Amino acid sequence: MTNNTISLRSLLEKEKLNGINFLDWFRNLRIVLKQERKEYVIEEPVPDEPAANAPRTDKDKFKKHMDDMVDVECLMLATMDSELQKQHENMVAYEMIQNLKEIYEGQARHER
Repeated sequence: MTNNTISLRSLLEKEKLNGINFLDWFRNLRIVLKQERKEYVIEEPVPDEPAANAPRTDKDKFKKHMDDMVDVECLMLATMDSELQKQHENMVAYEMIQNLKEIYEGQARHER
């Protein structure tokens, strides 16, 4: 892991997602994931697993997505308060983001 990754991840570690800080947390998450080239994991649903006879490149792409997804899920869960962790621990990264957006972006619009 490079020093840039460590310093950027510290953005998320400063203040865990607690609900009222969703927009700031989400902005920081996107910054970190963009730097790590994993932002696509929260923007795209989990792809279908390739067939057994699929080309090697398709299988490799799927494996990379799954590996990156686990990294992003762990990062997201580690930067949430314990109540949000419990609510999201059985979701994939894309589902977590969709659920959090549904809950908190509506709140943020209402507060403005």
